Amino acid sequence: MDNPLQTISLTGVAIGFIPVIIVLLIMYRWSQQAGMAIYAVARMLLQLIIVGYLLTYIFDINHGGFVLVVLTIMLSAACWISLRSVRHAGRQQYLHALAAIVIGGVSTLFLVTGLVLEVTPWFSPRHVIPLGGMIFAAAMNAVSLAAERYEAARQSGKSVPDARQEAFHVALIPIFNSLFAVGLVTLPGMMTGQILSGTSPLVAARYQIVVMCMLLGAAGISAAVYLLMTGVRTSASTLKKYEN
Repeated sequence: MDNPLQTISLTGVAIGFIPVIIVLLIMYRWSQQAGMAIYAVARMLLQLIIVGYLLTYIFDINHGGFVLVVLTIMLSAACWISLRSVRHAGRQQYLHALAAIVIGGVSTLFLVTGLVLEVTPWFSPRHVIPLGGMIFAAAMNAVSLAAERYEAARQSGKSVPDARQEAFHVALIPIFNSLFAVGLVTLPGMMTGQILSGTSPLVAARYQIVVMCMLLGAAGISAAVYLLMTGVRTSASTLKKYEN
């Protein structure tokens, strides 16, 4: 179990795009948004190349200030992306999304790195940035689903508590699906990567348990905070409307 993880050649990377090309062709033939998909794939490719070079630089510097800057950029991007599905999202909603992801994501990140993994120093970029990316993504997706469903439920005439309950349930569907499927249907990314790098499957399983717990925690807390803040604002707006 000590074989190092082999480097993927550029030819191997190109071969990995074959399934993507098939999907793009299907989307084009079925008059789907192939242009958007091409843009998404191209953006993914560019972003990962840039991030690869950037992280190499940050890992070499190993400075807390750079890590905080990266985390801030990640949080800002997660906040913006989380409300893409919400029509006419205002400044207040973006602030709610940012607060929710910060409360749910950052607290979970430092709980895991500080108390579970006992990372030293606390800003170790090789630990904080990858884990932060997974946690913020889970929080972002949960807030996005919660925001979209809450808006739809309110527009359909449901009360704030009913809309909040429905939105919270929907926001956690993906993470609960992952909990049910892990080990039976899928071996998640972190566990797969560790096994490929030669780590014992039992050790990899412990790490994956922590990862699944942190993703559920970040997603649930962030969605709840967003819905509570938005619900309070909705109730206040309704009350003000009746007073006028």
